[in-house]
Amino acid sequence: MEILASRMLIRPADYERSLTFYRDEIGLAIARDYGAGTVFYAGQSLIEIAGHGAPTAGGTMWLQVRDVYAAEQELTGRGVPIDREARQEPWGLHEMHVTDPDGTLLIFVQVPETHPLRRDNRQ
Repeated sequence: MEILASRMLIRPADYERSLTFYRDEIGLAIARDYGAGTVFYAGQSLIEIAGHGAPTAGGTMWLQVRDVYAAEQELTGRGVPIDREARQEPWGLHEMHVTDPDGTLLIFVQVPETHPLRRDNRQ
């Protein structure tokens, strides 16, 4: 399977405090703000602070793939337990959940052609 992009996803207990920490105290530049969360540039990677979902210790890894359903078949074929099967979310992304041996949640994501993440937002 080919990983197209990745980011660390943090679901903090206090979104506003974490936003202030990463934006103002650490000084990371904002890549995008989508209302329910903020994505920061972090070198060749991204860090997303999500204001939705239950807080998670240790964060979550977001792994973008071309075809999440093919990735599910590939991982199942290798004997990897799938925590939550691939499906389209209300926000339009197709996602599947797997947990690594240390309990880190891996979210495999497919971004459909028509999703806003695929739009060129440059003026």
